Amino acid sequence: MARKTKEEIALIYQQMQDHICAKLEEYDGQGHFMEDKWDRAQGGGGRTRIFKNGQIIEKGGVAFSAVHGPTPEKILAKLGLEKADFFATGVSIVLHPFSPMVPIIHMNIRYFEMDNGVHWFGGGIDLTPHYIVPEDAQYFHQEVKKTCDAFDQTYYPKFKTWADDYFYLKHRNETRGIGGIFYDRLSGKSDADFEQILQFSLALGRLFPEVYGHFMKKNSRISFGENEKRWQSLRRGRYVEFNLVWDAGTKFGLDTNGRTESILMSMPPQAEWTYMHEPIVGSQEEFTLNHLKKDIDWLNFPT
Repeated sequence: MARKTKEEIALIYQQMQDHICAKLEEYDGQGHFMEDKWDRAQGGGGRTRIFKNGQIIEKGGVAFSAVHGPTPEKILAKLGLEKADFFATGVSIVLHPFSPMVPIIHMNIRYFEMDNGVHWFGGGIDLTPHYIVPEDAQYFHQEVKKTCDAFDQTYYPKFKTWADDYFYLKHRNETRGIGGIFYDRLSGKSDADFEQILQFSLALGRLFPEVYGHFMKKNSRISFGENEKRWQSLRRGRYVEFNLVWDAGTKFGLDTNGRTESILMSMPPQAEWTYMHEPIVGSQEEFTLNHLKKDIDWLNFPT
């Protein structure tokens, strides 16, 4: 069986966007997605869907794009590539909930191809709780590992370490959240390998609404007050810092003259920076801060 073309992959990713949006509307029970179609002057375009009037989701986006054209010199130099035209397609998601007891979540699946035959898949899924709850962290990593193991049992340990290293705020010496998995430049040696990697990315896409639906249902019922909302604002500030300072996807989008509004849809609706903020000793906030570390085995973390 011949491997799928870039146009076929783009269509499949569009369908994944449809699936995820329908599920999120169902789980929220009130909000809906507003679609914004856009074109890129240099080639291609996309559909950015922004969540509106949510009951659980305060701000969120599920973006699909398929862009093409000459590869910018910045990208060629950064990735060590020969000059050729590129094609990139994918689905990218970030959700910010009203409740500080519900985590922020991010997922991205993408495919990159050049006219000279270079191609690869990338993506990942990671969770950023405002409050780290060990059983929630364990559940999330169990579900991600289960999805990885269905394709390759080396994926989870390898991609978890990659996520810990990638979703890391070096200037704060802390991880963005409890991680998940991250992978890039994954390409098959045969058409069968290619298809398996594509199917792996689609399995992650299907996992996304089920995992987040679990947290939407369970955690949105937990009560909270002003203290928790303020902590949420501070943690959202860290999210902004990562996306603007370290995130390669943000940089790729801006360097390829992508659509700024769609690239920055990941920003929270509000965030806060308090000078030299220190959590109270023994508090849940301190517990969270103390566990924003690399290499924690969340599968076997005491609950």
